[in-house]
Amino acid sequence: MTYGEVLLWNELKRNKLFGFDFDRQRCIDNYIVDFYCKELLLAIEIDGMSHNNEETFAKDEIRQKKLEKLGVRFIRFSESEVKNDMMNVLRGIEGILVDIIKSNPSIKLPKEFDASLLDS
Repeated sequence: MTYGEVLLWNELKRNKLFGFDFDRQRCIDNYIVDFYCKELLLAIEIDGMSHNNEETFAKDEIRQKKLEKLGVRFIRFSESEVKNDMMNVLRGIEGILVDIIKSNPSIKLPKEFDASLLDS
């Protein structure tokens, strides 16, 4: 894992984020995503320097489109964002989680989830 991935993993592991279970380096179809929440079908990707070239960007785009066809939603952050602005990275993830839950009320909420977040 990159340093940014380690930092984010420390915030996601052991169901720290609203009680949802995230896996790291999760295999989906023929691809591996950095972090994945099965209950929400949410993949989180941390893009480091290697993602700055056109070839890698194109491969990422193809991979993401294939996984989105399977129902997986993506959220991406740069390595720099994770290293330098973790608070806003976590806020972004929390916002996406709330949006997913609001759009799919059949999702079983963990007991740690504060349902009042759905009122806003």
